[in-house]
Amino acid sequence: MVYSMTGFGRGEAENEYIKFTVEIKSVNHRYSDIIVKGGKRALVFEENIKKIVKEHITRGRVEIYINYEKKEMSDYKIVPDFQLMDNYHGVLKEIIARYGLRDDISVGLVSKFPDAIKLEANEADEELIWNCLENACTSAIEKLVGMRLVEGEKLVKDVVMRKGLIEESLDSIEKISPEIVETHKNKMIERIRELLDSDVEIDESRINQEIAVYADKTNITEEIVRLKSHFEQLITILGSGGSIGRKLDFLLQEMNREVNTIGSKSPDIDISNYVISMKSELEKIREQIQNIE
Repeated sequence: MVYSMTGFGRGEAENEYIKFTVEIKSVNHRYSDIIVKGGKRALVFEENIKKIVKEHITRGRVEIYINYEKKEMSDYKIVPDFQLMDNYHGVLKEIIARYGLRDDISVGLVSKFPDAIKLEANEADEELIWNCLENACTSAIEKLVGMRLVEGEKLVKDVVMRKGLIEESLDSIEKISPEIVETHKNKMIERIRELLDSDVEIDESRINQEIAVYADKTNITEEIVRLKSHFEQLITILGSGGSIGRKLDFLLQEMNREVNTIGSKSPDIDISNYVISMKSELEKIREQIQNIE
């Protein structure tokens, strides 16, 4: 499968203490560049987050935005101080015994005394926080990868379509190229006859020598063969999937080199027009593969 480097994903997860919302966006980049943005509660797990991302994404600039919400009262717990309440209860019983009062000690009474019941900070376990954040990150990454896959398939279709257009131009060039030498020979003979008297005998051997040199200079058979080979490699690489952007970029440089050579070797105006069309399509392919992982 081929992945685009452009995509977006959003994931949420929560537990009894905290809720995480993670948004991830990625764009094309020459290498892998992962940036994590969030509060200190999230940034302590920055390396863990980057590790998860690298398991799914090998190339591109990835920006991760983390937002978290503490649940109401999740940072505190109510704790009874039984030792203190025992002391309060003992004092109350002494008062009752001393003054002969009716025993009317209730829970409500004891719990109202200072510090009998108090709030203590309730720090959530680090593992619980990470598990929640990991779930949110995983969900966001899955959606991001899914979007990158859809975009990647569209890019492949476009590249294959444009490759077909280039092949059509190359086929036309291949049909025209054998005629170039013969056309040049006829024009040369005609020009010589215009310049010399009609009764002057033309040295055919000399003409043939000049044509042979011209044919060698304008021969584009090797370039055509190599370009066809590059087309096959293009399809093979696209079919291999994975991180193929750099391979495609290198291959496209080779294809451009062959097309430029064809253009420089051939003096034919029709071939020149086909070369311009091919270079235009190659540039469009280059723009597309810049977004392929």
